[in-house]
Amino acid sequence: MEEALYETTILRQFAGLSLERISDETTIFNFRRLLEKHELAAGILAVINGYLGDRGLSLRQGTIVDATLINAPSSTKNKDGRRDPDMHQTKKVNQYYFGMKAHSVMGTAANVADVTQVDKQLHGAENVVCADAGYTGVEKRTEHYGREVIWQITARRSTYKKLGKRSALYKAKRKIEKAKAQVRVKVEHPFRVIKRQFGYVKTRFRGLAKNTAQLVTPFALSNLWMVRRHLLTSTGKVRL
Repeated sequence: MEEALYETTILRQFAGLSLERISDETTIFNFRRLLEKHELAAGILAVINGYLGDRGLSLRQGTIVDATLINAPSSTKNKDGRRDPDMHQTKKVNQYYFGMKAHSVMGTAANVADVTQVDKQLHGAENVVCADAGYTGVEKRTEHYGREVIWQITARRSTYKKLGKRSALYKAKRKIEKAKAQVRVKVEHPFRVIKRQFGYVKTRFRGLAKNTAQLVTPFALSNLWMVRRHLLTSTGKVRL
């Protein structure tokens, strides 16, 4: 970050710094630790979500849950001579990954099942929850007893493929699943933003606590990124 501030004019302008006032590496490190200690990244996320909610850009009636894998360095060439003990290996589509899993703004080891983290992602006021087939059976888990929501979980294709592609029942089922997918796919957008726009494809620290604390910030910024055109238009500064 220190080098980037020296080399990139637009970053200095964004931070409100001049070449004579660049923070050194230690200062930046201490600031990051301050954010972690007082969980200020979560506060930043809350402020942004409140700002968007006040402008009618935040939906509250439903929740879409999903998770994405974040790779971690697998090298053992470090002071401890071993990989990060908080990270784990998991298999997805015949490929192995080592790292953490981001369930929205919550971080776990990569081998933690998605379905076990759903209750931590719900705000409690939603009337519908959407998820992919990896969450099959979530409504039967004890932590959701008494929860009055409609569970829109994508069905595994194998459950209705036996109906025959030409049957009316199969075609109806496909239309239902397509409708579910058109809603559920929106949860992929913030994952794409943090990985492609912000380049967050690999953990940068050791330990889940530090990486989870950092994870909150790109998700907060992704909320702004995805509605940037609405915000620019509403302020009257730029019309796209």
